[in-house]
Amino acid sequence: MAKPITAKRVLKIIGGIIVFFTLPTLLLFGFMYLKYNEDLPKGKLGTEADQLATKMLKVLDEEAYLNTDYLEWTFKGMHHYKWYKTDKICEVYWDDFSVILDFENPNKSKVFVLEQDYNGIEKQDYIKKAENYFNNDSFWLVAPYKVFDTGVERRLVKTEDNKEALLVTYKSGGTTPGDSYLWHLDADGKPKSFQMWVDILPIEGLEATWENWTITESGAQLPSFHKLLILGIEMTDVKGLNL
Repeated sequence: MAKPITAKRVLKIIGGIIVFFTLPTLLLFGFMYLKYNEDLPKGKLGTEADQLATKMLKVLDEEAYLNTDYLEWTFKGMHHYKWYKTDKICEVYWDDFSVILDFENPNKSKVFVLEQDYNGIEKQDYIKKAENYFNNDSFWLVAPYKVFDTGVERRLVKTEDNKEALLVTYKSGGTTPGDSYLWHLDADGKPKSFQMWVDILPIEGLEATWENWTITESGAQLPSFHKLLILGIEMTDVKGLNL
């Protein structure tokens, strides 16, 4: 004879389902935390850190990047960008939305839904979303060129294998000020990867590669792929032009 279904039994079943699905996740997180979590290194402020940052920018031909008027790319197949860098305007596209961000005059930013001009109550929400997308997705494209931005602190770090690495902390600006990145460079000074200490990630010190570099028409050197654990972060249709 089947047992009657009581409220207590329903709760027990629900609890069992929750444990069934969450326990492996918790165990996996615990394993990853113990394996990858690292404290933020201290590093040394000063001339040596700036020299290492300058070496990185030199091997990447910073001048070509600075002289690039226009950048275009697609981030993970979801967000598409047309960044008129010289004019400080970027067109951001996702789903049925497009936003024209005006970085110098934010009140002139525009929103389009299904290619129709939109001025509804959610306009500012869409603009903010586009700004957040841009801040994140452009960072994965041009982060090395931002190491001397205003509000950025640079420190020289000696790694466990006695190599020099560049610790960069964004004291202000962007979506999440306070984030830190430890750049690991090859023998020539070109970025190979960075470790991240960022609010958005629960594990500190996770490492992402910087690879598949391409030299754009403008001469700017930009990556098209990053590997983060088992995840791939891909940039496609990467272009850099002098207009």
